Amino acid sequence: MSGRLILASASPRRTDLLARIGIIPDKIIAADINEDPQHQELPVDLAKRLARVKAEAIAAVHSGDYVLAADTVVACGRRILPKAETEQQARSCLELLSGRRHRVHGGICLIEPGGKVRQRLVTTAVLFKVLSEEELKGYLAGGEWQGKAGGYAIQGRAEVFVRKIIGSWSNVVGLSLFETGGLLTNAGFMDTGKKS
Repeated sequence: MSGRLILASASPRRTDLLARIGIIPDKIIAADINEDPQHQELPVDLAKRLARVKAEAIAAVHSGDYVLAADTVVACGRRILPKAETEQQARSCLELLSGRRHRVHGGICLIEPGGKVRQRLVTTAVLFKVLSEEELKGYLAGGEWQGKAGGYAIQGRAEVFVRKIIGSWSNVVGLSLFETGGLLTNAGFMDTGKKS
């Protein structure tokens, strides 16, 4: 067992967040999985399932390492919002979120050397102001929405849209640092001197 940490995500946001608590993964390997929701799958279940499937896919090849995976699902009620790939998709998401409260569900999964699985779900409530057409156009023109769940990045220009947040800000960015730090500590990783 090497005690190395592999981050099963190509998200630069998750790497940046881990660096904020002094953790630099030894390797970053994106898990190539189907992220489509299953029939009538609830947002919380999707976040948990995808985090676990990503971790399992990488741990199957790197069984002697710690494997950390996460997934972020933005939801309005039971409706799962996509990771926006087109401007129209991002606009539809933002129009839906405008003036409403939505939830960001963050699934986190850590598989230890030897195969023990530790999993958490973090939910953050976010309330957006009512967005004007001018604000929508300005935000969409910047392109920050590309590939973002729900069509926005809270750590960027969209933060000005947020009237209120209840819960973990880092969860909305892509990884709850409180829960992740707890998982790594409880698994004994934080005691191995692997922090930067």
